[in-house]
Amino acid sequence: MYVALHFKQKISRQMKAYLQYTFSLLLFLLFGCSDDPQVTSSQEEDVAAITAVSEARAQAFNESDAQGIAVHFTENAILMAPGAPAAQGHEAVAAYYQSIFDEYEPVLESYYEEVEVSGDMAYGRGEAKVTLTPREGGPTTTSTSKYLNILQRQPDGSWQTTHDVWNANEAEDL
Repeated sequence: MYVALHFKQKISRQMKAYLQYTFSLLLFLLFGCSDDPQVTSSQEEDVAAITAVSEARAQAFNESDAQGIAVHFTENAILMAPGAPAAQGHEAVAAYYQSIFDEYEPVLESYYEEVEVSGDMAYGRGEAKVTLTPREGGPTTTSTSKYLNILQRQPDGSWQTTHDVWNANEAEDL
């Protein structure tokens, strides 16, 4: 009888240890596997943050600040402007915009019509109107376009553009 009771207590201790281990593992998996458990946001906060990125980029455009635009792009971002090869990275994005600002005084009006967030990725679809006045004189041009931005949440919780593509609403002369 002593052997049976001792065996039963030993199993009970092993079962208790097993349950404690399993519970600890479960808690670790639920709460310990996040890159930054303090960075949380709701869908509305994400949409607001993404819209703020777009507004900051528009403001930098209107101030002819190429670096101020590029800072809102990821290191490997792709800029796909109409009539130009794809540009990749901060330097290429800044160079593209600087080439515009060297020649023109810009005015941009833009807004998102739609923003969708899925985890750490999002897109914003919008409309834009750009007016360019040549710095050396000449006729002002105005164009409208539709655009799509793809954004990615960064480790600090902020959003940056990974891809930016747009095309003109006006028909091109062929």
